[in-house]
Amino acid sequence: MLRAPAKINLYLEVLDRRQNGYHDVRSIVCPVGVYDEVTIQKAGGRIETRCERHDKIDGMSMPLPGPAENLATQAAEKLKGLTGCRAGALIHVVKRIPVGGGLGGGSADAAAVLIGLNRLWDTGLSVAELMQAGSALGCDVPALVHGGVVCVRGLGEKVSPVESAGSARLNGWVVIANPGFGVSTRDIYERYRSFLTPDGSGFRDMVSAVAEGDRTRVREGLYNALEPTVLDKYPVIALLKEAVLRAGAEGALLSGSGASVFGLARDESHARALSERVPGEAGFPVWAAAARMLPDGVTVAHGPLEA
Repeated sequence: MLRAPAKINLYLEVLDRRQNGYHDVRSIVCPVGVYDEVTIQKAGGRIETRCERHDKIDGMSMPLPGPAENLATQAAEKLKGLTGCRAGALIHVVKRIPVGGGLGGGSADAAAVLIGLNRLWDTGLSVAELMQAGSALGCDVPALVHGGVVCVRGLGEKVSPVESAGSARLNGWVVIANPGFGVSTRDIYERYRSFLTPDGSGFRDMVSAVAEGDRTRVREGLYNALEPTVLDKYPVIALLKEAVLRAGAEGALLSGSGASVFGLARDESHARALSERVPGEAGFPVWAAAARMLPDGVTVAHGPLEA
């Protein structure tokens, strides 16, 4: 079984819109310790995917994608097409990451499938080749294949690590809160309007803060260009962010296009306390979890890869 970690965006700028309707971005992506579970078995030429919710998110109004729409299926088909592999796979995904939550759950599953099948099928692709394959599936897939805290540019295909001894000090904790529903990324980008092109100084400052492990500057530099659009359409998410701050988080931000909000914590005990306080502060049903920043990337949780 593979553990596929979610992600948060410590910084997200939305740049020019391309002719195909997609926007270029500049972002700092950080994996966090909330995982989907992905189990893969070799099969005779066919790709089959089964997806179910873990009981921790069961009951949330977030429909699961069908097998054909599931990024795990698409990742397997992509790898099969690229390599000419004639084997198949049975893929079982247990969702622990809220669907449509801005946490990259589908992309995490795709990254896990690319990494897992590359090993199981012995296709021999490099990490760079897997990242390139993932770029056709979703903007967060290359970052999650790479692992670690990374700078992401373009449509997600340009990924570079934030490497320094200082960034290891960001190996802290966050609370992640979700209002129980998902948000359409496509809808938010269609609604997004900006008349200014960022000069990149805020992004560079945040990269420096992360590289140096300066948690104060990281807190002060949290930025998501999509947040005003999301909070305007979904006032309940604005209330959720306020609840995270009232609970005692050191800073809070919408992740991706929502609906999840994360809050910075001092340490593990603070993060766990925040996860218990946020629902009460919100006054409405909230999924909340404490999570470590910068966990290992896609990893084998236990047992052999092939069940």
